[in-house]
Amino acid sequence: MVSHLALVVFVTLLLSATSKMPTAKGAVINVRDTEEEVAKAVAEYVAKLSSKFAKERCKFTVAVAGGTLIHTLRKLVEEEGYRNSVDWAKWEVFWVDERLVPLTDKESNYKLAYDGFLSKVPIPPSNIHPVNVTLPADAAAEDYQTLIKTLVDNKTVDFSNANGSPKFDLMLLGMGPDGHVASLFPGHPLLQEKQRWVAAVKDSPFPPKERVTFTFPVINSAANFAFVITASDLPEWVQDALAEKVAKAVNSSGGGGGGQGQDLLPVEMVKPEGEMYWFLDKSTASRLQG
Repeated sequence: MVSHLALVVFVTLLLSATSKMPTAKGAVINVRDTEEEVAKAVAEYVAKLSSKFAKERCKFTVAVAGGTLIHTLRKLVEEEGYRNSVDWAKWEVFWVDERLVPLTDKESNYKLAYDGFLSKVPIPPSNIHPVNVTLPADAAAEDYQTLIKTLVDNKTVDFSNANGSPKFDLMLLGMGPDGHVASLFPGHPLLQEKQRWVAAVKDSPFPPKERVTFTFPVINSAANFAFVITASDLPEWVQDALAEKVAKAVNSSGGGGGGQGQDLLPVEMVKPEGEMYWFLDKSTASRLQG
């Protein structure tokens, strides 16, 4: 497990897709000039992990969020080298959070991922695990936790003995302008949840109000965790807000997050058991130190 007392942080200003990314036990901060370059770096990162876990576990469990993240995964589809070499049959796909709207609704994280990514790669349908959005919020959260527990029991999903939670091979998240991650919002009681793996949100500050989300015990059990945050094509106020929250999380903790104080932003409370990456464009990295 990464010690927050001895985090090693690498800030790399990588200006081309051929630049070599350093690796280390700790937070790796990968800054690219443009969103396009970030997308290329993310594709390389995900493809390498896919190959590793497909060989080691014969499975690659991936948990994704919504937002701009899905668009940034496009190079895995667009580039023939990735599309033809990744062992898609080994992938098992989950959602870090979901809005309780029909899966065909434009607000659905499932629809976003399906339209932008999943429909374009040959992942077996039985390996794609959406939230049952036809259930009420509490029942949907319980149902998703039960599904994940079943997949932990049959060894599809790994388990963290240290945290007592499922251990996904890769977790990919973005961040909201207010510093929220998944559907864990600033000041919300769920930030302190320690027992449940999946919880219902009925009072989201952003529509729709009802959602299902992983809690921090699951998020922080990830074997590999990556924030993918870009804003160069977003309004200036969004760029400023994201840059401020990224800097607060990285500069205050060495990039590894993991704080527990009541006043911390959700993004500052992310401390994965495994290796953590930040994939940023220049706009979201503009306030980093060093």
